[in-house]
This record gives sequence, structure tokens and C-alpha cells, in this order.
Amino acid sequence: MLLRLRTIILKERKLDFKLGIIARPGSALSNKTGSFRSEIPVFKLDKCTGCDLCIYYCPEGVVFGDKKTKTYSFDEDYCKGCGICAEECPVDDIDMLLVEK
Repeated sequence: MLLRLRTIILKERKLDFKLGIIARPGSALSNKTGSFRSEIPVFKLDKCTGCDLCIYYCPEGVVFGDKKTKTYSFDEDYCKGCGICAEECPVDDIDMLLVEK
């Protein structure tokens, strides 16, 4: 991670501050981030059309599937439980299951 110190002169006052960091897409693969999620996706595979939207919309790229067999899964170590895959499924074939800790 890089933090860059920026200096701004605002009405003759000098302000030093650190800017936020924008990580590269898929950077969660270098850090196991799945431990803080509260829900996990459950791929029912009853009405699945094999459209792969769950794969395309996953912000961390942790949904995997086989279009021929229409089987899908996710990597539990990295899934954050955001539910985007379930929300984008056009046939409502993905449920989000509450995880008990």
C-alpha cells in the first residue's frame, strides 16, 4: 500500500494530510477477507440459465462456475457476503444465507 502525503495551500494556510488508498480490483485475493461477512451465497441451481452474471458482477471475482453443467460456487476465504450476485441473478436462483458465528 502506498500513502502519499499531499500539501494543500488554502487561504495561506498549509495543510498536510494523507489521501485515501484506492486498491486494485481483486486485491482482496492477497488478504483473506471472508471472515467478517454476515451472509454467504447459496446457489440453488434450480432455475439457473448459465448466464454467468453472478461471476461478472462479483466485485472480488470469487464466484466460479461451469457454464456447461450450470454449477457455481464461491471462495469462502474471500467472499465478503455483499449479495450482489444474488441481487443480479435474473431468475432469483441465489439465496443469501445468514452465517452464525
